[in-house]
Amino acid sequence: MNHTINGLVKRPSLALLGTEPLRAAFELARNFLASPRPSKPGDGHPVVIFPGLGADGHSVATLRDHCRKLGYDAFDWGQGFNTGPQGDLDAWLQALKLQIEGLLSKHEQPATLIGWSLGGLYAREVSKLMLPRVRQVITIGTPFNADADHTNAGWLFRLLSSSSTTLDPLLSRRLRTPPPLRTSSIYSRSDGVVAWQSCRHNRRSRLVQDIEVEGSHIGMGWNREVLDVVTDRLGQGPGLWRPYAKAS
Repeated sequence: MNHTINGLVKRPSLALLGTEPLRAAFELARNFLASPRPSKPGDGHPVVIFPGLGADGHSVATLRDHCRKLGYDAFDWGQGFNTGPQGDLDAWLQALKLQIEGLLSKHEQPATLIGWSLGGLYAREVSKLMLPRVRQVITIGTPFNADADHTNAGWLFRLLSSSSTTLDPLLSRRLRTPPPLRTSSIYSRSDGVVAWQSCRHNRRSRLVQDIEVEGSHIGMGWNREVLDVVTDRLGQGPGLWRPYAKAS
């Protein structure tokens, strides 16, 4: 059964949620059996990957290795398990920003920040604090555009607000505002954890694109379509931003 929230956005059905593990396993097998797609060598710029809630660097290993094989210096956020923001949100984000700057200290090129689920909120908010050290942000199944609990997990609202059902309007507006740089949001209508509508931007912009794929939420880190999108986004040099077009 779907649950309508605010009369506009529905949580994913319990059927979708229940089939998440099976669909994620299928996506993993599909990626393992697929032939590598040809691509131009990367320019070596750093790529920082933020895992989802309750996950660590192991969960993004496939994505990280994929970026490295393309020729980028990819690594996870280096903080172990993602247990959510601790204490004051702004102070926590400032501390995270300093930690990421430390990871990037040996690099001269601006970085790409990639965040999966809750990690995507980190990538978006930290990028706003690190301009011009960041060249672009890519989020994967990240519900940044929400003002009520549009998930089947409830983590966003327990972590970011004192209410389990709604977000403070100012915080909600802040989270849905994209960083002032190239931003891609990858989402799936068959996501069983977060409402796909909450992963899309309200306003179109030359710097923002929402990209739909087919897949589960917990399998997005190794989903073949997701990896193709990441390949395309990383391959665009400074000043060469263009909309993503799925290869035929």
